[in-house]
Amino acid sequence: MTQRQHNPESLEERLAHLHELREAAMHKSPEAEKKQHDRGKQTARERVEKLLDPGSFQELDTYVRHRTVEFGMERNRPWGDAVVTGHGTIDGRRVCVFSQDFTVFGGSLGEVMAEKMCKIMDLAAKIGCPVIGINDSGGARIQEGVVSLGAYSRATSCPRA
Repeated sequence: MTQRQHNPESLEERLAHLHELREAAMHKSPEAEKKQHDRGKQTARERVEKLLDPGSFQELDTYVRHRTVEFGMERNRPWGDAVVTGHGTIDGRRVCVFSQDFTVFGGSLGEVMAEKMCKIMDLAAKIGCPVIGINDSGGARIQEGVVSLGAYSRATSCPRA
């Protein structure tokens, strides 16, 4: 995605900007997606789409990014931060789902990723539906240090609702 020179002002500019963001979020790294396919694995988004009823998936927190600045991480801030979260239906029944994205930092769990996972678990508890977690992770995100270990603790102690 190219760097914007100004904030979008007109409706057309805003819609074009939203479309650019959506494309960037949906196709983070074609090279990484190809590697995933070469391993005989699907991407996080493909897994969710295959699991849920066609057209039912509503993604949440698509545009969040990690906040880490150490180890050069400020130069690599993909949208969604290594997990796809949302809700949809299976045979017409509501479910909440998260799918770790190995194509982003090896699916490693960091603070923002844990926040997204906890949020979807909280939503499931609030509306009374099951949570389905699809794990494909290399473990804790070492660039975040102790923060990623704390994130593991929060992600395993959810929901809070």
